[in-house]
Amino acid sequence: MAGASAWREERNQRSLARLRKALPEIFPVPVLDRALARPFIPPLPRMAIDGYWRAHPLRADRLARALAAKSGTPEGWTWRIAETGTKRPDRARGLPASFRTPPAPYREPAFAPGGGRCCVCGQPVYRFGWHVDLWDRGPNKNAEWHAACVVAWQFWVAPTEHVALLRKLQQRRCAARGKRLWRTAEVDHRVPLFEVWRDRRDTPWPDLLAYWGMPNLQVINRDVHVEKCADEARGRSARRRGEPSLTR
Repeated sequence: MAGASAWREERNQRSLARLRKALPEIFPVPVLDRALARPFIPPLPRMAIDGYWRAHPLRADRLARALAAKSGTPEGWTWRIAETGTKRPDRARGLPASFRTPPAPYREPAFAPGGGRCCVCGQPVYRFGWHVDLWDRGPNKNAEWHAACVVAWQFWVAPTEHVALLRKLQQRRCAARGKRLWRTAEVDHRVPLFEVWRDRRDTPWPDLLAYWGMPNLQVINRDVHVEKCADEARGRSARRRGEPSLTR
């Protein structure tokens, strides 16, 4: 253990020296504070920023949606998914394969804003992938993602990876029944994504993202989730047959 501690101390000293050498005069204070408090200090400013957002996915989610709202919907864009069974290369045009993928107009080549702007939110990307030009150097023309938007996108497409965080936010109580969450509890979308695609696809794009973000996520016990999914399946079946939905 002593040897491992000495090795870590030596490594952190080298990393701190590299970090200080590469650190600009202006740098986000919360990011730097977190970096210096880590068991292993990141040796580069960009690594410090990436680590900060990975540790705060909910902040990244809120920021990415706020930046998207600032950009707005590109003129002429509508939410579409790639058609199956056709020869037309829809996916080559940037269309997602499923409605489960968040709509992202700026990832489609027809609406791509180009280098220096984020392909998720459409806003300029500055030094180190930051979303504000703290250094008065203008957008980084080689960047196409904010560091925060990378984490937000991962949160949207794989919310189950953050089940421990979501459980903690709910004080380990089932969002549907209020009972204690079991170990098998699962992340669920309050409004199912198929329903968003079916009934709410005309919602303005920046607002659509909330259905993949924290406002539409909950952790519920597995038996409740199974029951909810069954009710949704019955409702879809009844809708196809033209019958009144009996879902609760």
